[in-house]
Amino acid sequence: MSQDSKVKTTESSPSVLTKARKSLPVLDPSGDYYYWWLNTMVFPVMYNLIIVVCRTCFPDLQHGYLVAWLVLDYTSDLFYLLDIVVRFHTGFLEQGILVVDKGRISSRYVRTWSFFLDLVSLLPTDVAYVSLGPHTPTLRLNRFLRVPRLFEAFDRMETRTAYPNAFRIAKLMLYIFVVIHWNSCLYFALSRYLGFGRDVWVYPDPAQPGFERLRRQYLYSFYFSTLILTTVGDTPLPAQEEEYLFMVGDFLLAVMGFATIMGSMSSVIYNMNTADAAFYPDHALVKKYMKLHHVNHRLERRVIDWYQHLQINKKMTNEVAILQHLPERLRAEVAVSVHLPTLSRVQIFQNCEASLLEELVLKLQPQTYSPGEYVCRKGDIGREMYIIREGQLAVVADDGVTQYAVLGAGLYFGEISIINIKGNMSGNRRTANIKSLGYSDLFCLSKEDLREVLSEYPQAQAVMEEKGREILLKMNKLDVNAEAAEIALQEATEARLRGLDQQLDDLQTKFARLLAELESGALKIAYRIERLEWQTREWPMPEELMEADDEGEPGEGTSKDGEGRAGQEGPPGLE
Repeated sequence: MSQDSKVKTTESSPSVLTKARKSLPVLDPSGDYYYWWLNTMVFPVMYNLIIVVCRTCFPDLQHGYLVAWLVLDYTSDLFYLLDIVVRFHTGFLEQGILVVDKGRISSRYVRTWSFFLDLVSLLPTDVAYVSLGPHTPTLRLNRFLRVPRLFEAFDRMETRTAYPNAFRIAKLMLYIFVVIHWNSCLYFALSRYLGFGRDVWVYPDPAQPGFERLRRQYLYSFYFSTLILTTVGDTPLPAQEEEYLFMVGDFLLAVMGFATIMGSMSSVIYNMNTADAAFYPDHALVKKYMKLHHVNHRLERRVIDWYQHLQINKKMTNEVAILQHLPERLRAEVAVSVHLPTLSRVQIFQNCEASLLEELVLKLQPQTYSPGEYVCRKGDIGREMYIIREGQLAVVADDGVTQYAVLGAGLYFGEISIINIKGNMSGNRRTANIKSLGYSDLFCLSKEDLREVLSEYPQAQAVMEEKGREILLKMNKLDVNAEAAEIALQEATEARLRGLDQQLDDLQTKFARLLAELESGALKIAYRIERLEWQTREWPMPEELMEADDEGEPGEGTSKDGEGRAGQEGPPGLE
């Protein structure tokens, strides 16, 4: 190979490496790909955390499956190496913006303590196999330094899972298993050091039938460690100092573990109760209230059935309180994704602006009605409209038995009463009796909430009023003449208001002129008083006053509107 070709090869190598590095994408630490990689890293970390210590303390396990362990060891090392590559391509947030510059990412990563631990965990300690032999898995203890990666993965899983309390319990059980596993391995190693079968506390002599098998060795050690750490069974008394120290350490660990378990379980139970209280109303207070006031049994039974229906069918009546901690825009998006299809079925809300519907969705209040309960009665004042989400309601006569129609999911009623439509013959009174046939879930939209939203959307208000008029015309409940008279009255009122505004402007102009004349008269009087004072004294009159006296009294050139006073100054005072 010529010298030129060597130079070209050397020059092209960095560019190829640079292109290869640039081809790898930058991962978002809160994204799905990074989350998937964290879940993948759980397996190699757990392998080293559980298997390495077991192979160290149980020689038969190490000798019997050497080839499999070597394959698994270097496979986990490969994942460790890939994890470092991923960390070099994982962005970070700076002032809320994801940094994707790989140079800055690398510079930041190498200065962290995580990089040092990741590097030490990959040191090639296996090279010592050449002198110590391949049956020394203790050389791989530095792989435990990747345990923080395991904790990070568990934290991400807990925030993403739909069952965080169940995940916390499963994670706690896993930690308990790892602690007992490590303790059982140390117990077997201590028994081997002191001598198998030397006393009743150590592991029995493997020469006895059944105790030579590997499975029996591990299960016996695990069982013995479980008895010690849970303090639920009788354990043999220790006979040697090493055994006493081991038992004392285990008892201290058991106390700390018991406190940790109790605290974790209490936290999980508290979170579950808090979640239930946030999702479902507390019926204990209502039951106590009814008992104190001696509410009749039938009504009490209806209230209890209503609460039971909410609990069994997972119905929520306080969605606003549940979503209150979310940012306003994010809360709106969640509410839109849940309720917008239902709201868009309402005829008067169809073809409205998307932003208007988003505002209305945040105002929807879920309500649940029991069988036979009236939603509204004829003649009631209409202050809200209802949208049927689930269930059936009947339009009934005054006797409550005769049914005129049945309303199902997706239908609505009461929408006309919350919109002020001119010429509405029914006014804001209910025109029918609506009764729930079974358990019905409704959305309630109050008149005040609708008015508050429409105040920001006048065009949408006009469109909705026009649609309401069309509905009233079809129902023959719109008095056109009354509507025209009301419109004419409104126009006359607006004309009178405009006339009053014009009169008010004229009065303000006249008042300004009178004020200017008053100021001019006051100035004239001040000059006259000062001139008379100088005339009664022996001193000569100042030239300014003489000139003013010769030219005429100040303010004579002032017009009625006060324009002649511009630029004049008051008389000089005595020095």
